Amino acid sequence: MCGIVGYIGKREAYPIILNGLKRLEYRGYDSAGIALYDGSGIQLCKTQGKVSDLEQKVSSHINTTGSLGIGHTRWATHGVPNDINSHPHYSNSGNLVIIHNGIIENYASIKKELLKRGYTFQSDTDTEVLVNLIEEVKK
Repeated sequence: MCGIVGYIGKREAYPIILNGLKRLEYRGYDSAGIALYDGSGIQLCKTQGKVSDLEQKVSSHINTTGSLGIGHTRWATHGVPNDINSHPHYSNSGNLVIIHNGIIENYASIKKELLKRGYTFQSDTDTEVLVNLIEEVKK
């Protein structure tokens, strides 16, 4: 079972999302990630392991400013537990980021069609297929 936390408001999103992820740790998970929007771009950081591992990685990899963000803890369903398969996932353009809970049963056929249309994939997850499908539909 995964955990999902989101924040939009006037305060800095990072500490609120991080606290939310820590509060969901009891549910169990194999990886964690966060995406923050600072008004000009999306900062993303994810890792296999605990929220404390994510917190350490964030401190050296991304800018934590921004009042909008999402966070995720994951139990793997598609793709092995590793940094690449952890959520959130970018679309190919980098303009869209998504996290999701559940299983997309027909993701392989959707992925095959998106590959024909020039999309590339970094992970083995159905979630990365979903974010690119949304991007394709938005065209």
